[in-house]
Amino acid sequence: MRILLTGGAGFIGSAVVRQLIRETDHEVVNVDKLTYAGNLESLAEALDDPRHHFERVDIRDADEVRRVFEQYRPGAVMHLAAESHVDRSIDGPGEFIRTNVDGTFTLLQAARAYWGGLEGGARDRFRFHHVSTDEVYGSLGPEGFFTEETPYDPRSPYSASKAASDHLARAWHHTYGLPTMVTNCSNNYGPYHFPEKLIPLVILNALDGKPLPVYGKGDQIRDWLYVEDHARALYTVVTTGVIGETYNIGGHNEKQNLEVVHTICDLLDEMVPKAGSYRDQITYVADRPGHDRRYAIDASKMSAELAWQPQETFESGIRKTVQWYLDNQQWVNNVKSGSYQSWIEQNYGERA
Repeated sequence: MRILLTGGAGFIGSAVVRQLIRETDHEVVNVDKLTYAGNLESLAEALDDPRHHFERVDIRDADEVRRVFEQYRPGAVMHLAAESHVDRSIDGPGEFIRTNVDGTFTLLQAARAYWGGLEGGARDRFRFHHVSTDEVYGSLGPEGFFTEETPYDPRSPYSASKAASDHLARAWHHTYGLPTMVTNCSNNYGPYHFPEKLIPLVILNALDGKPLPVYGKGDQIRDWLYVEDHARALYTVVTTGVIGETYNIGGHNEKQNLEVVHTICDLLDEMVPKAGSYRDQITYVADRPGHDRRYAIDASKMSAELAWQPQETFESGIRKTVQWYLDNQQWVNNVKSGSYQSWIEQNYGERA
């Protein structure tokens, strides 16, 4: 099968691309605008593979998206392209609406037109898999879990934009018959994570001797999912999921933010010892506006219906993650310096 995957140079998307190239015989058409968080160095093992086709395209560009469909004739779409950082959405919500809502609309329209022209088995097999977040559900109390039936209650511009895109994907199925599926996942972590997010930020700040910022008291709770487990889950859904269904994907690893920071500090104390503890660098900062208190995913539907289970515990996954950042200083340095973006412009130009 040839899979059209949007956002394939991002954190989760690149993990999916690497797995598809490494573990399957499928072709991947990787569509990515290459914003600040899009890094082709995360795809080093796939870039030169003949089954990987890269297209620098903005998903809001209807003509270019239509060209990609017509040129490559995919058998499925995995839509991961999105602006995804909550803090950035608070400071500049417009880009989140334009990419996550308008971009998804443009992609759905192109997919609908393309699918409408398919015949026979190709039409029957086509799937549009929309990848989303558990943040669309809002904030949980001290007990309970998000299920596929939990009402939407987004609290940030980011989660509101993702909620809108989820509704669009479902509406295109119910109104036009487009064979869509939606997945909502918990917080991802692992290799190649852009260092604005909590876990890579703490690892890299700790190694640089900088403060480790913790919002409020650090008592916000998140369910952590190792990114390679998520990539396996997404592939499972696009190949075996049921049209029109929603699947929640979680790691069964609820942790307070402060507990996550402590775990990273303790691992670094073990792996890169120094005078004193890395915990001494923890700094408490004013909480984020409207910060959700707790997320937790019930992923039992994925387990019962699609036989997927996460392979990593938080303890095993976070150790692998810390070790990866220690072993891949060149990737880290290129991200910090911005040189990866210069390389992109040299090789792919200003298009999109």
